[in-house]
Amino acid sequence: MVNQGGSLTTLGRAQARELGEKLRAERIAHVYCSTISRAVQTAELAAGVLGVEVTVREGLGEFAVGEAYGQPAGMGIFVEEMQRWVAADVDATYPGSESAVDVAARVRPVLDAIADAHRGEAVLVIAHGGVVVATQAVLDYRPGRTWDFPNCAYVELEGDSSGWRVVS
Repeated sequence: MVNQGGSLTTLGRAQARELGEKLRAERIAHVYCSTISRAVQTAELAAGVLGVEVTVREGLGEFAVGEAYGQPAGMGIFVEEMQRWVAADVDATYPGSESAVDVAARVRPVLDAIADAHRGEAVLVIAHGGVVVATQAVLDYRPGRTWDFPNCAYVELEGDSSGWRVVS
């Protein structure tokens, strides 16, 4: 496992364009994304469909992988930790990795700044599955959520002075 991100596959590029198509009716004003290359590629493709600009933001990258760095992907690493996050154990970590609390602590200020810049507007924020799972678990815990977040799936958030809520 590495943190740089690699490139989107042909399927990944198609999924990114489909995401833009799905959200076309939402009148997205801007697209933000993490610094990881596949997120940037996804954002650019979705934004192209939506006809809006992309801004890359620090703080939205996938969670730090700790001792799993260099391990082959797809080995089930982090499954237990993410399952624990959706069961409200948001302090769970793989050795050397970030907890859900750590992830949300760096993501929330980015979301707050984006919300401040786009009051009354809808925006698309492209992040990563682990980041979405962790952030939902900390900012708006609800039992029964899945840890398995598919590529180009999305969660609708609303924020106000009392915090963030998952709408859908």
